[in-house]
Amino acid sequence: MYFGDGLKPIAEELAKKQREISVAEFFEKNKHILGFDSSTRAILTAVKEAVDNALDACEEAHVMPEVFVEIAQAEKKGVYTLRVEDNGPGIVKQQLPNVFGRLLYGSRFHAIRQSRGQQGIGISAAVLYSQLTTGKPTKVVSKIADDRPAHVCHLMINTRQNMPEIVEEDITHWDKPHGTSVEFEIIGKYLRDSKQSVYEYLKNTAIVNPHARMVFKEPDGTITTFERVAEAMPKPCTEILPHPHGVEIGTVMKMLANAKARKLGAFLQTSFCRMSQRTADEMCLKAGLSPNTKPEELSVEQITALVNAFKNVKLMAPPTDCLSPIGEILLKRALKRNAGQEIEFAASVTRAPSVYSGNPFLVEAAIAYCPSMPKDQQISIMRFANRVPLLYQQGACLMTHGIESVDWRRYGLEQRGGKGIP
Repeated sequence: MYFGDGLKPIAEELAKKQREISVAEFFEKNKHILGFDSSTRAILTAVKEAVDNALDACEEAHVMPEVFVEIAQAEKKGVYTLRVEDNGPGIVKQQLPNVFGRLLYGSRFHAIRQSRGQQGIGISAAVLYSQLTTGKPTKVVSKIADDRPAHVCHLMINTRQNMPEIVEEDITHWDKPHGTSVEFEIIGKYLRDSKQSVYEYLKNTAIVNPHARMVFKEPDGTITTFERVAEAMPKPCTEILPHPHGVEIGTVMKMLANAKARKLGAFLQTSFCRMSQRTADEMCLKAGLSPNTKPEELSVEQITALVNAFKNVKLMAPPTDCLSPIGEILLKRALKRNAGQEIEFAASVTRAPSVYSGNPFLVEAAIAYCPSMPKDQQISIMRFANRVPLLYQQGACLMTHGIESVDWRRYGLEQRGGKGIP
């Protein structure tokens, strides 16, 4: 197709406008995908990402978490200063800008184990939103050892390149032996009495993280402390290899392209869990392949046959030590301590681990009765995944639908028609 006096193809003109879009540019125009779709949710999302980072860092270093969260009213109305400080291992100077100033940069994305943040977006998304709404840099202070000075870095994100830009950096004395503090301004709306408030999020986080101690300072100066009820760290999660029942053709193609093993049989044994030499040989036989085949020489058809063979060979379920359950005793104890109401009765259960599509999971549940709760008020449902509270989209949650399907009138609760939330 042509246009203009010179009759140039339209495609050539359109090609001049086409360019690569960085992930930071994409999220810059699609903030709602990151959870910043409203002024109220923006503050909660920013706090959540910072607290998730803090708790994960402490647990990876086997340090009992001490997290301080402060929200203060800035000089301009509608603008708040958020600061989250932890006692984790800190971040080395070279990695500090990348951790906070690059989206999709992290250490947990490829790990198959229970973890709060695995997308590599997290705290850098909060930094990006702060930058977009206030135009100000984020301040990060980090210290890795008691005999080292703390490193201070003021940074912003270059959205065109998805790279950090250091505005200012220095060293300072910090009385903490180690840890990290992140501080930024954000435009939002702070609400205290809401089911989706920062207070509610921290209260729920304390329930499913009984080993953590958190202190929350609100804009009006109110300080709330959520004390830990566990004296030991939770069982550490062990990273496991992918299970053959949980991978797809594209994933296997990428694994084969980066394989270090020289033979297909060795590749299967070293790249997947529950894969013995006997099982690997059976896989190859069903796929019509030789265990001595070079991994990089497999065609798409052969890889497809191999993945189909995965489904037709009986395998042990993947190991479940990649999970870290809270435990019935601690769950009940934390619920009584931090629920915010006087609890007369509480019960909890931790089910045995199960597997779905090669991915291990387990379910923990608890129920509590508060005699002071008004009879005409609906019950409170707390939902969690990977020790993180789920405060939004309750109606789209299977757990909620399960509760709604029970006839709670048999237990003395009011429920119209025997369906719905009592």
